[in-house]
Amino acid sequence: MDFAGFLKHLADDIYAEAETITLVLDNLNTHSPASLYRAFEPAEAHRLAGRFEWVYTPRHGSWLNLAEVEFAALRRQCLDRRLGTMAELRAQVDAWQDERNDREVLAKWQFTTADARVKLRHLYPQTQPT
Repeated sequence: MDFAGFLKHLADDIYAEAETITLVLDNLNTHSPASLYRAFEPAEAHRLAGRFEWVYTPRHGSWLNLAEVEFAALRRQCLDRRLGTMAELRAQVDAWQDERNDREVLAKWQFTTADARVKLRHLYPQTQPT
């Protein structure tokens, strides 16, 4: 019910004027239009579901690692001190983000194709010797 309630809040309060709201979600079983139908009457669930574009991240991707790396960098490089006001926080985060974008900081993947072939071998089809 929490997820469905949050989506209703997004649709009716936060982005009430938006025609479509794009959601980027992981593949957790509760992150689907079905959660709306469990929480609300069918007409309300249908109305809400229609407000959203449902975009799911890859099941076997490492996209979350990138987000975690960025938040860790933000914490270490920008939020490692007390900021007295919300305006100061916003200004500092905006400046940090602008500087990071100007430098075009890239992710440096350590996991190679060769590593994947070994680590993910259980996903490959098994062939029988003849």
